[in-house]
Amino acid sequence: MDKNLVQRLISGAVYGFVIILCTTPLGELWLGEIFPFIKEYYLFFGLMTFFLLAGLWECIKMMKFGNSWEKFAVIPIALLVYYRFSVKYFYHGFYFQIQSNISEFLGLSLIVIAVVTLFRFTKELYFDNGKLIFSVVYLALPFSFALALPSYSDFNPDKIFTLEVFFLFVLIWSSDSFAYFTGRLFGKHKMAPKISPKKTWEGFAGGVVLTLVLGFFIEKYYPDLRGNWMVVGFLVSIFAPLGDLVESQLKRSFGVKDSGNLIPGHGGVLDRLDSFIICVPVIYLYFVLEKLI
Repeated sequence: MDKNLVQRLISGAVYGFVIILCTTPLGELWLGEIFPFIKEYYLFFGLMTFFLLAGLWECIKMMKFGNSWEKFAVIPIALLVYYRFSVKYFYHGFYFQIQSNISEFLGLSLIVIAVVTLFRFTKELYFDNGKLIFSVVYLALPFSFALALPSYSDFNPDKIFTLEVFFLFVLIWSSDSFAYFTGRLFGKHKMAPKISPKKTWEGFAGGVVLTLVLGFFIEKYYPDLRGNWMVVGFLVSIFAPLGDLVESQLKRSFGVKDSGNLIPGHGGVLDRLDSFIICVPVIYLYFVLEKLI
């Protein structure tokens, strides 16, 4: 067997195991035997914080900051933004109050502006101040919104359930896999040949259909999850490929192949989480609108 394939399989299995450990009750169940203070949500919060820090580090290297103050300000500013949201969700529950949370809409708008800037006004990112703003918006805000995806117990506000995040990962992985195999079998029409030459519209269509089917089964067997998971599946199948294109455009703009090498055979954290970064704000907005309607 090819050595690179073995490396990819092993690192992919470890990555998947870490996700399961930190986004399902298994982490608290297994690790709680050794460390009784460990809670499910602590593991999830730690995972998101690690992803944020690793992603920021990769972004700093990938975007080739100069020796300016902006380079050293990226992580502190991003952590301040992240802290603002984490305090809210840690102590006030996972709900939306339109009267006092206009900043969430502003944050969602900034993510859209950052993506548009990357594709349409790339030259703005050649300056360190532009790189600073993009890095904070692209990473700190989505991982902050990720903290709002889990549900919480009506009877015990301290009890957080993170299965929503686990199934979001499952849908993203499935969407990517379904699109890949459908594209390999039937793909003829390129989606974005200059940015990601392997993506096809046929693969995209296959990803949408099959992810919808998976969303149907999640909704059927886990009816207590927030929202309707056929809708979540549809949103993931639409925006997961966009997340991949955003990351591809970012790497292409700065002439790098991979965002890093933290996950052997798969590249960096950003290479693995590109779809998650874009899907999280979308799913968060859906949960907000679903609660308001």
